[in-house]
Amino acid sequence: MKDWKTSAAELYDGSFRPMFIGGNWVEARSGQTMNATNPADGSLLATVPQGDAADIDAAVAAARKTFEGPWAKWTPFERQALLLRIAERFEAEWEDLCLSDTLDMGMPIQRTLGNSRRVLGMLRFYAGQAVSIHGQTIPNSFPGEIYSSTMREPIGVVGAIIPWNAPIAGSVWKIAPAIATGCTVVLKPSEEASLTVLMIARLMQEAGLPEGVLNIVTGTGAEAGAALAEHPGVDKIVFTGSTATGQAIARAATGNLKRVSLELGGKSPVIVCRDADMDKAVPVAAMSVFANSGQICIAGSRLFVAREIHDEFVQRVADYAAGLKIGHGVDPDTDIGPIISARQAERIQGYLSAGPAEGAEIVTGGGRATGTGLDEGHFFHPTVFGGVTDEMSIAREEIFGPVISALPFDTLDEVVTRANATPYGLAAGIFTTHLGTAHKLANRIKAGSVWVNMYHAIDPAVPFGGVKMSGYGREGGTEHMEEYLDTKAIWINAD
Repeated sequence: MKDWKTSAAELYDGSFRPMFIGGNWVEARSGQTMNATNPADGSLLATVPQGDAADIDAAVAAARKTFEGPWAKWTPFERQALLLRIAERFEAEWEDLCLSDTLDMGMPIQRTLGNSRRVLGMLRFYAGQAVSIHGQTIPNSFPGEIYSSTMREPIGVVGAIIPWNAPIAGSVWKIAPAIATGCTVVLKPSEEASLTVLMIARLMQEAGLPEGVLNIVTGTGAEAGAALAEHPGVDKIVFTGSTATGQAIARAATGNLKRVSLELGGKSPVIVCRDADMDKAVPVAAMSVFANSGQICIAGSRLFVAREIHDEFVQRVADYAAGLKIGHGVDPDTDIGPIISARQAERIQGYLSAGPAEGAEIVTGGGRATGTGLDEGHFFHPTVFGGVTDEMSIAREEIFGPVISALPFDTLDEVVTRANATPYGLAAGIFTTHLGTAHKLANRIKAGSVWVNMYHAIDPAVPFGGVKMSGYGREGGTEHMEEYLDTKAIWINAD
């Protein structure tokens, strides 16, 4: 078995890691730096530049120069070949990429390693899409012999801002469609987890990515992120993160009316019907939240269970949760890793206190995990609340931690109404052995993705995104390509 602890010490030694602009590895123009620390123990992994508006200006200029210059001459075949080479480099360095994510944001190594099919699949899917872009020949009713058609063109310079909870997949989901369509990118990773994104830039450079196609500016959201969102040289902004930040980005984008795609927060319902297969539903319902320590936008944190089976099902979920191993992500046996930061840990603790204060019952968990190897990090026991009502804050607000709120229901009409009574609409889960019930609920739940007798399924060919306050736009599938393309109409008078 691989010694992940030894590999971790070899990967990051506390040294400075520059950011990537115009094909060059550079410091911030201000000279300021930020620490990248391991959330499992607070140890220093590396320092990175603390970029600001000046660095964003430089990155956007580099992206614009490349977009209007040599990159515009690359053929679809050449962009496809580049993405396939990038996939090969990712595959060759996959263990280091995963270890970087585990160290930088805490996701257990068993989970990061398991994402290879998704991430490599994304790169190869978008490689296929690169040679599938086409317009239409359109019959028109204009007098005379008039030929009309459309062509698809890359939108231009894309500003991408990603969160800290899945740096590998989050980066590829922004960069790969941009390369496939012929756009250029300025990407601002989260200040909480920048290291893997810098590694990704290196691998893409090694695969032959032209300078200026991808630019990485590390820095805070308040400085670098805000400057990117409002920059007049950016044609499109794509963001994944909190709803509040997404709203601020949408407002900032109005300056030049740049295109905007937002994948935001959620408070996703999981509905367990009376005829559900409990043996299959319990672990899936539990891990719909506890995966990545609840730090996932699609977490099924509202667990609606038919009253007839409610008590047994909730207890079984609690028993499952109590059996999960909490620890450092580099331990291959770890199920629950650390929370990303002290600030987020305080937020979660606030909800753990609010639940009982509002009348909820702690079935399992309910506090920080301490003990050997845990005291220096931000760890929580996976928590299940019973006795929850819809108006409680733990049932209404996104916690972004390993916390489930269990709620009984009596009828399908009732649970649909309650499940939809949220400003969010990102995802939902349904457990039933009755096909008619599955169809009925899936059709009526207001969410961008609905999973039946499963959860967390994401495939490059299938669109993903939210409705209502969970954002707009789609990532994945052919719909994703549309987000990076403009349509031009061409008219030719043949007379």
